[in-house]
Amino acid sequence: MTTTADIQALIREIPDFPQPGILFRDITTLLKDADGLKASIDLMAEQAVQYQPDCIIGIESRGFIFGMPLAYQLGLSFIPVRKPGKLPAAVHQVSYDLEYGQDSLEIHQDALQPHHRPLIVDDLLATGGTAAAAAQLVQKTGATIAGFSFLIELTDLPGRQKLPEGIPVNALISY
Repeated sequence: MTTTADIQALIREIPDFPQPGILFRDITTLLKDADGLKASIDLMAEQAVQYQPDCIIGIESRGFIFGMPLAYQLGLSFIPVRKPGKLPAAVHQVSYDLEYGQDSLEIHQDALQPHHRPLIVDDLLATGGTAAAAAQLVQKTGATIAGFSFLIELTDLPGRQKLPEGIPVNALISY
């Protein structure tokens, strides 16, 4: 299994979840398939190399699922971006709007230095708020974002428009 079509076939579609009219893309069926998971990481790594990152940032929590093995495969360090109250040292924090409400993300203040080029990784690019908040956190550290890497992009939603201009965005699968 090496094609994105093979990987896409492993993603289950659940209509009307979490609410009527939504077609949910469930990646748990991909995660439980060892060959599909490996192929996903392999292909994401092939895409990531072109951006020359020197570390991987994973966004809690599903960004950890893809970010950690990607960092391992590329021989890079992994830096978590977490929900508030989960990191023990001094943090930078960014709040962002959700469809109904607000949320926040944090990164350790000493996680990155200005010379770093992190690749921001998550499972899904939809409305873009979470990835944009992670980008703001990286910018607070003075580092330069090498790119964004997602397993899935929902192209009918405005996710890319919320991300900083001029930074490459890659998604393995687009719906």
